[in-house]
Amino acid sequence: MNKLQEYFHTDWAAMTLHDWIGLLLTVTVFLALIYVYAYVLHPKNREKLESQRRLPDDEEPDSEDKK
Repeated sequence: MNKLQEYFHTDWAAMTLHDWIGLLLTVTVFLALIYVYAYVLHPKNREKLESQRRLPDDEEPDSEDKK
């Protein structure tokens, strides 16, 4: 093995349950982020997302803010 392969070598048999849970969680979050980025940046979804852009600003102020 060269130096780079030794550095990135993983002993799959020595992984504990916590290691596997962390690996699966990391891969799941990574794939979810790819899905969310693709959804948000797709031109087809622009109108739907832009219509909700200023949603909190459209609410009326609370009665406490008028005092």
